[in-house]
Amino acid sequence: MGRPVVAILGGRGMLGTDLAAACAAKGLTVRTYDLPEFDVTDDRQLREAIGPADAVLNCAAYTNVDGAETEAELAHRVNAEAVGNLGALARQSGKWVLHFSTDFVFDGTLDRPYRESDTPNPLNEYGRSKLAGERYLDESRCAHCIVRLEWTYGAHGKSFVTKLLERARHGEMLTVVDDQIGSPTATTQVAAAACRLVESRVEGLFHLAADGYVTRFGMAGFILDRSGLEAPLHPCRSSDYAAPAVRPLNSRFDCSKIQALLDDPIEPWQGPLERFVRRLCEVSS
Repeated sequence: MGRPVVAILGGRGMLGTDLAAACAAKGLTVRTYDLPEFDVTDDRQLREAIGPADAVLNCAAYTNVDGAETEAELAHRVNAEAVGNLGALARQSGKWVLHFSTDFVFDGTLDRPYRESDTPNPLNEYGRSKLAGERYLDESRCAHCIVRLEWTYGAHGKSFVTKLLERARHGEMLTVVDDQIGSPTATTQVAAAACRLVESRVEGLFHLAADGYVTRFGMAGFILDRSGLEAPLHPCRSSDYAAPAVRPLNSRFDCSKIQALLDDPIEPWQGPLERFVRRLCEVSS
């Protein structure tokens, strides 16, 4: 009997790349699908991608939060309709699906960390498209697991971390919001937890983030400190920051539900972020 086959949709993106590496390290046969060769909104391509797979991991998404305000139709086609089609095909073929969603399904008004049972209320088109994708997948009645993520960063794409470091290297003045709070989460952390879910084929909805919380401004200060770069850093309020899409102020997650399934405690955000920043600085020096 051959090794289990996992199809990773969006497998060359920031999360997908680390997820593919983690699955391969676990002895799984990994097949990745991504633009430009693969379009998750194409039913024929989607059917062909999941056909040989034992499990499907969906990292494919429209992720331009501000762009979704003017490209709402495209965002919904990728983040909602394609996910519903994936669910329907998975149900027909008896495949298990792991789908990734976002903290942006919430409005961020709670004064405590968000639990899976809390009622979503997205503030922007990106959040609405991702919430619709969750619901379409649920309605498909396929075997599936949905994992909501927040504040992710990784080596294979642009993120708050990489953009901040790039601007700091150019000596730009950095103005960062100090009223948004959450958990900086490495895609390597997500990939490790996801492998555990693939092994158990668990079903349900889960929140996943690094342990602990920090404001965006506090995160920026941590990054500058660990990088050794000097750049002027100033706080501002979200209301002062001109952006097409409104962001939730509170992105804190209660991760106790998924922690119960993992072999090791979820690592606090400081360790992975420090290692990531130091690696980036070594490469660029």
